[in-house]
Amino acid sequence: MPELVWQRPSFVDDTHGEYLEVAVGPEGMVHIRQNTHPDRIVSTTPAKWEAWVKGVKAGEFDHFVD
Repeated sequence: MPELVWQRPSFVDDTHGEYLEVAVGPEGMVHIRQNTHPDRIVSTTPAKWEAWVKGVKAGEFDHFVD
């Protein structure tokens, strides 16, 4: 896998435990990993990522958080 530039949430700092990081590869695939297990990467297509982000913005996953 090529060198990726990982983005983490803006509210995260060194005091937070676990969080997700996202990177877009040169081929356009979206890669997701957990900061505590950076060697475990899940990859998805741009279309699937866009659908998921739209669902988050629409509140479809709000029941997973407090």
